[in-house]
Parts: sequence; C-alpha cells; structure tokens
Amino acid sequence: MTKRQNNLETSVIHDGYDSADLLGSLAPPLFQTSTFTFETAEQGERRFAGEEDGYMYSRLGNPTVTVLEEKMAALEKGERGLAFASGMAAVSAILVALTKANDHILCSSGLYGCTFGLLSMMNEKYNISSDFSTMETRDDLRALIRPETACIYVETPINPTMKLIDLEMVAEVACEKGIPVVVDNTFASPYLQRPLELGCDVVLHSATKYIGGHGDVIAGVAVGRKDFLDQVQMTVQKDMGGVMSPFDAWLLIRGLKTLPIRVDRHCDNAEKIDGKLRNHPSVSRVLYPDDAQHPDYHIREKQMKRGGGLISFEIKGTKKEAQQLLNNLNFIKIAVSLGDAETLIQHPATMTHAVVPAASRAEMGITDQLIRLSVGLEAWEDIWEDLEQALDQLK
Repeated sequence: MTKRQNNLETSVIHDGYDSADLLGSLAPPLFQTSTFTFETAEQGERRFAGEEDGYMYSRLGNPTVTVLEEKMAALEKGERGLAFASGMAAVSAILVALTKANDHILCSSGLYGCTFGLLSMMNEKYNISSDFSTMETRDDLRALIRPETACIYVETPINPTMKLIDLEMVAEVACEKGIPVVVDNTFASPYLQRPLELGCDVVLHSATKYIGGHGDVIAGVAVGRKDFLDQVQMTVQKDMGGVMSPFDAWLLIRGLKTLPIRVDRHCDNAEKIDGKLRNHPSVSRVLYPDDAQHPDYHIREKQMKRGGGLISFEIKGTKKEAQQLLNNLNFIKIAVSLGDAETLIQHPATMTHAVVPAASRAEMGITDQLIRLSVGLEAWEDIWEDLEQALDQLK
C-alpha cells in the first residue's frame, strides 16, 4: 500500500496501490479468480485460522477488491474500507452487524426507498423498530433515543428531498449515549463530504453512483474502524455473501481516478440549472443545497465543499403532468440512478420511493409533483434547453 496523500485529487490516483508491487503494471491488475492456491497444507491452515495474512477465496478477499477498499478508506479518512456487491448489500450488512432482535434504529426523516423497505422487513422479522427524525436539534435526537437504540442512520443530502443533516451535531449527541452513527454519503461522495471527520462512525456509498461514475457497475462500499469492519467481513459479509466481484472493483478503481473533476463538473452544471429552474413559470419549488435560499444552506457551508449534482424540483400540476414532463424530454434519460455522465431524471413517488407507503412519502416531503434530476456532464446549455422545452409544454 502506498503512503496516504494529503490532497484528495492525488489520493484517488495513487493511494492503495504501488505499481512496483506487481511487475510495474501502471493499472492495478484484475485478479479474476475465484480461489487461491497454498504452498502447503499448513499454510492453508494458518490462513483459515487467521494466523497468517494472505488470500484464500475471493468471497473472503481479493487483491483487486483490496485496492479499491484501501483507496476508499484513504478518501474517507477511515481505517479500512469494505466492498460489497451493491449499495444495499452494504447498508444491510452494516445494519445487521449493529443490531439484534428487539433493537431500535433512529433514522433521518427521509431515506432511499429500498433502505426504508429493509427497515420494514427487519421490523417484521426481528422486531427491530425504527423512528424518523428531522434531526434539526439535539433535543430532537435525545427525545427519540431509547435504551435499545443500536445506531443512528443518516442520509445527507436526503434522497430525494435534498434536506441536509448537521452530522457534527448528530455525532456529538450519539457520543453522549455511546451509539454509533452510520451515514449514507452517496449523494455527496468523499470529494464533497467526509462524515468520519465530523465524528461519525461508518460511512456508506452506493458506489454505483459517483464512485463509478459511468453507469456500468452495481457496487457498495463501507468505511470505518478496522476492528468493526474486520468483524463485518468475517461474519455478516462472509456468511451472507454480498461480496464485490473483482471486475466491478477494477471498474470502480478506474472511475475513481476522475472523481474530483467529474464531481466539479456535475456541480458546475447543477448550479447553472438550479438558477434556470427557479425562474421558470412551471416550477413551484427547487431544492438544491448550494442555493442560499435552501433552508439548510448553513449546513452545506459547514460540512460540504459544494452542493453536488442532484437537484429536486416540484412542478405546478399533477402526477400526470410530472410524468408528461419526463416524456417530453429529448436526450435527458428517464432512469433512477445518479452520478453518471448522462443527465438522468426520475419521478420518486412512482419509482425510487414507490415502496414507501403514501402517508410516509407525504411525511418525507415526497409529493406527486416532485422530480429528481441528476445533472450530468453534458454542456449545461444543452441540458437546460431540453428541460426548458419540456417544461414549456406544461403551460
């Protein structure tokens, strides 16, 4: 492993891999193998007993995956990273590792639909309850923490309402109670926000999104303390099997090299589109954290480098007209992911958050008029031209 670099732009390229270790190969090799051989039976025994470092079977560790894990740990300023087959594999593994039957999880007021579905399943099967909080003040948090609260789970920015949570404040209250804080950092990426530096304990990513950046891989990553993630790897991940493939890790390593310049371009474009949307007569509200009109702008200034590439906005009209807007677009793609080179748009109430009951969606602020836009890397003028002509048809 190479020495950790101070600047993220250098770290994404150099940390976690030294070409001198593998025949001078500039790009980390793809170890597309299911298993590894041992020199002797005794060596195999030592490795399975944990007495000797080394690879045994790719479900238990793979050199290409290790490079990615070390890069992510360096970027998030954590002790180690752990890669998973998907973002939800990472979420489920961490929550299973932190909880037992009859425990309680305190969550931010909005969550990705599948995370909400996972919490519902954990409640039905194991009586692991959850509460949702706006987390606006310390008293809000303290009022909902119970003796059986096993962890605090936060999204910020929240999907898709773009509400922000003050992570330093949450971490301080959690520390008082000895409760770990888990943060889904997918929307921000480590380039814009590093929750571990703010006192949180575990950071998660759907690496499918900004980490990969090219819409060609499904993956998840967790970063945190080494002792905790070692335990997750050798218990929950090993036995439930949600491991990342070597090829997916190789794609993510390649994508990471351009993370800073990609995210800056996403942000540049989003800032321009935000201003245009606010002035369009068919738009009633725009939710973008880098705009001074956003109610949580002070939190953005405190803990995020920039506002990110996601914008949510509400149209003046009905669900039918929201769907009509999507159908009126020319090159902007209707799709539920984000962080890709292409600009993507979706209708959360009927797509990413369809699993969430209508009453809960309303509490989260997800209306039938709400649209989520992942601003891509195209010329911002072209993105706006497509949006504008689609919006104009709603008049």
